[in-house]
Amino acid sequence: MSKETEKQRWQRNFADLLQELRVAQTGVQILFAFLLTLPFSNGFTRTTEFQKDVYIVALLSAAAATAMIISPVAFHRALFRQGRKPELVRFAHRMASGGLAFMLISMVSAVLLITDFVLSRAMAIVLTALTALWFLVFWVILPFVRRNWGEDEIDDDDDDPRVLTGD
Repeated sequence: MSKETEKQRWQRNFADLLQELRVAQTGVQILFAFLLTLPFSNGFTRTTEFQKDVYIVALLSAAAATAMIISPVAFHRALFRQGRKPELVRFAHRMASGGLAFMLISMVSAVLLITDFVLSRAMAIVLTALTALWFLVFWVILPFVRRNWGEDEIDDDDDDPRVLTGD
């Protein structure tokens, strides 16, 4: 069984990260596009000052998320064929994490904007807080709690290909 080299590991890490960013990029681009068109809809004139402020937070955080999630591509172009994959992976990881944080802010702000528009302020705040908690559970708490997932099974014979093939 051959082990991957350090260079191969960095390449795999970068490829994995790009796959993750593709998923996040699609979501943030759809949200950003929605937010860009919102002021041009007929009902936007009925928004309160609070709702307009929330809209600006949602829009700017979606823009920041978009910039951060796409930035590893620009960084890769600048470092192309310079043998600096470890630096690229570390940068891309930080940008992805920051982009997800801004995406969370944008999505929660969008929920607040819409729920405040159609429901009472109190109900909007409750639903928005629940939405924020929901995102935090799946994007922060569960990954943090389960960050060592599978480490106990590393020494398991079930994962050893020699046991499975009888070698």
